[in-house]
Amino acid sequence: MGCACTPLCASLFTSLPLRHRLPPSSPHFASAVPFRPKQQTPYHTSRLSALPLLSQGSGNNNNNNGGSWGNPFDSNDSDSDSNSNSHRILFLSLLCSSAVCFFGHLLLVKLANAKTWSSSSDNELLSEPVWEVKGGKWTRLVPDPTNDVFVSAHPGLLAELQSLKPSQFATFVWLKCRDIFTRLMLPEGFPESVTSDYLEYSLWRAVQGVACQVSGVLATQSLLYAVGLGKGAIPTAAAINWVLKDGIGYLSKIMLSNFGRHFDVNPKGWRLFADLLENAAFGLEMCTPAFPQFFVLIGAVAGASRSAASLIQASTRSCFFAGFAAQRNFAEVIAKGEVQGMASRFIGIGLGIGLGNCIGSSTPLVLASFIVLTWIHMYCNLKSYQSIQLRTLNPYRASLVFSEYLLSGQAPPVKDVNDEEPLFPAVPILNATFANKARSIALSSEAKDAAAEIERRLQLGSKLSEIVNGKEDVLALFRLYKKEGYILSEHMGKFCVVLKENCSQQDMLKALFQVNYLYWLEKNAGIGGRGTLNDSRPGGRLHTSLDYVEREFNHLKNDGESVGWVTDGLIARPLPNRIRIGDTTSSNSVSS
Repeated sequence: MGCACTPLCASLFTSLPLRHRLPPSSPHFASAVPFRPKQQTPYHTSRLSALPLLSQGSGNNNNNNGGSWGNPFDSNDSDSDSNSNSHRILFLSLLCSSAVCFFGHLLLVKLANAKTWSSSSDNELLSEPVWEVKGGKWTRLVPDPTNDVFVSAHPGLLAELQSLKPSQFATFVWLKCRDIFTRLMLPEGFPESVTSDYLEYSLWRAVQGVACQVSGVLATQSLLYAVGLGKGAIPTAAAINWVLKDGIGYLSKIMLSNFGRHFDVNPKGWRLFADLLENAAFGLEMCTPAFPQFFVLIGAVAGASRSAASLIQASTRSCFFAGFAAQRNFAEVIAKGEVQGMASRFIGIGLGIGLGNCIGSSTPLVLASFIVLTWIHMYCNLKSYQSIQLRTLNPYRASLVFSEYLLSGQAPPVKDVNDEEPLFPAVPILNATFANKARSIALSSEAKDAAAEIERRLQLGSKLSEIVNGKEDVLALFRLYKKEGYILSEHMGKFCVVLKENCSQQDMLKALFQVNYLYWLEKNAGIGGRGTLNDSRPGGRLHTSLDYVEREFNHLKNDGESVGWVTDGLIARPLPNRIRIGDTTSSNSVSS
């Protein structure tokens, strides 16, 4: 065995030609003994034919008689070097080809297994329906194996028309018209893209828009009769009177712009008041034919009312639309609101023209029609505003939320608080008239009474000089509210909140929460005030309430946000008084 392995190894390692290199030159310090390289073994002395298995002759390895296999790797000593090189190249080629085929076969097996697993995964995935969502429209997609794409499972319009039966054509047209109407009139993604109260509000607004436009057409017709266009008067005189009427009316819009900061606090009440002004303006304009000599005066008053109404409507509209945008799609909600308004006006103009032709110049019939249209207009407006769920916190809504939280430990829902809020807080008679009949049982009567009382006693933006007199009281308040953006104290039965120069809406909301806790201490714990100095010390009302607010304010905000309230600040109209506090050790460090 040993004699056979030695020639085989020698043959494998010597099968490749070796390059003869010249012996390295001797270093300059070498001895005089000459360097003689070792004589190499000839190539032909060790061959594969030396293996007994590859030779069947008489034992002579140097010849190739008939007893040998005649394998091409063996050669006689007379073979040339080129022939031996070709034999070795052929052997290496076969070896490399076998290796490539082997690894290629393994790769194909792996690819086949991976494709089988991928196909099974794709089949499992495609067993579930695939949908393409575009706004509120859902389209089912199916795979197309010929083009390796997904295509719509629904046929095209022509294919649908061809597959319809005659009895199904009306239903098909109705569904298509409904889809077109939904895309044009409602925000994309309706109803998921808006809040739940948006649809009810839009429906009531559409009806009131029609009634309002009919009244406008009748009023315009009455104005034209008043200036004599129906009797052949000169158009120039009518134009001059019209310009005077509108010019005087524009002054009301300029003057009313100073009250813009009040509209955010109670937008529902102001919007309903604007609708009343608008209807009053229509009524005055319809009376002009009976008093043509007072055309400019009546027209100016009516124009002033309509200008004021349009300003209030434009100011409060953004408050409503901002609450409807559940996905922060403010612009789209506003755009769709304008489209809905234009559609209502278009319908109202047509009805108004038809009704005007039937009534003619009869003032009693015009006024009778106006009364009916005004009732429809105001009722629809009232229902639309009562359907709105404002999620911001004004003083009343915040007080109601805080009072209920202090009594029950939970923030009340948005809808319950909005249903309870009065439209006209300053006019109790109107509140009783326009009150929402749907009362919520989630709000306790104690919380309702507390909210109304706190709103009446609250004074935001008080002057510090009017609520404290002594130096010790001032320093005690400064030390207590050193880290706050406000100063709270009770003076003559009112909760006076002095706002610092850097006071934010969040600080005002926190101050109102402390006011609610002070009221709770007063009504439920019987803890009354003992003076500003004593209340500011540890154990006093102000000190105790501030400690409670520091602990519970963030918990209250989290509870409110969980039920839908926006707790980033208080929407209020405080008085313009602010204070700047410097070094509290000196008495001359306060400016008010």
